[in-house]
Amino acid sequence: MSEDNVALVSRCMDVLCNQVGIVEAERFIYLMRSEAFDYTVWQRERYDAMTPEQIEIALDRYSKEHPFHGKKAVVI
Repeated sequence: MSEDNVALVSRCMDVLCNQVGIVEAERFIYLMRSEAFDYTVWQRERYDAMTPEQIEIALDRYSKEHPFHGKKAVVI
């Protein structure tokens, strides 16, 4: 694994552990590895079950929680 990938995995694990704790993070990893889990299908089923209003609320909440997401960085 490249150093960039190791750094990404490390950052993501830190976020996951901070959000749900080490035990739940390890359980999540176990589930992702052991189940026939397809992220694309899961997202499709998740959003297909939502009304347009629910999606709009979720998008609005996300944009407020992540105000810089999607903005282009200024490169100097």
